[in-house]
Amino acid sequence: MLSKQEEATGAKMMSTTGGQSFIDMHPARGDAALRRVLEDASMGRWEGPRDLLAATGSDWDRRIFRLQVLAEAGARLRFADTWAKAEPRSSHALALLANVQALRAMVAGRDAGWSLMEEAWATCHAALDVWPHDVAPLVVMLALLRTHTPDRATLQQVWAEIKQRDPWNREAHHEVVTYLFPRYHGEAGEAMWWAEEQASAAPRGLPIAVLPLVVIAEDHRSRQERDQTAYGLTIHPWIDCPQIDHVLERWWRYRAPRPHACFADDANYLAHALSFATRHSEVLDVFDAIGPYATKVPWSYCGQAGELFARHRAWAYSPPRRRHR
Repeated sequence: MLSKQEEATGAKMMSTTGGQSFIDMHPARGDAALRRVLEDASMGRWEGPRDLLAATGSDWDRRIFRLQVLAEAGARLRFADTWAKAEPRSSHALALLANVQALRAMVAGRDAGWSLMEEAWATCHAALDVWPHDVAPLVVMLALLRTHTPDRATLQQVWAEIKQRDPWNREAHHEVVTYLFPRYHGEAGEAMWWAEEQASAAPRGLPIAVLPLVVIAEDHRSRQERDQTAYGLTIHPWIDCPQIDHVLERWWRYRAPRPHACFADDANYLAHALSFATRHSEVLDVFDAIGPYATKVPWSYCGQAGELFARHRAWAYSPPRRRHR
């Protein structure tokens, strides 16, 4: 959990840039403590990750985010492996190692990464043996099921375990909806059906409402991949898109005062959809909240991510729209 000093540092960073020119695509977003720990980890020191995850505690949302960002560095380095050997009964070390092993398995591919997948699966179980209530290893299992073992019976079992611990866990919902993409294991329309069902059932104010926009962006990406000549930037699904208003009503207007860990990711989906729907006067508040924290997805599905983010943000901040607001 961010301290008040760290939150103030992030707010100061955003205010000094004005949120209008500077773009920050660092994976830690505004998590100042995580940024510092990543610097330590890049030099092979695991004590920083240990202290950070211990301080995060059972804030599952922040814990999973920090584990995933640390794992991106740990997949290339060895600090997670060294930590797990030094403290083999640490739930934090095992959860991080499971994330790292899963990433390595995904990079290797389904065949070459099979043994790595088995190692990651075993590490998830070891982490749960130490801390049975932890949600993070179960989210890793969902990712492994998507990339290596598309077994829906096991998927339902893992999903049931997550629902018992944290019913509206953001990352778990994103893993399942990704599993249901046609490029993985879903039938046509299945991902959208599930996403809309979850978005409608979730309590108001939760970012689960963003799931349909995730599916729409993925469908746009896949259609461009199939037909790059007849389908592109001038033909897209965001004009007259009812899911945008659903996100505004179910999440944005009732969101929590303190942003969740992946707030920048979800807000970028909303800003992207509003921008491509040419609703620039409405997207102004979203860009204000995002600050400098642009994300690669979904902007990269329509061109150069940073360039598109900056261009649409500039349109939102243009004087006529500011006066209209």
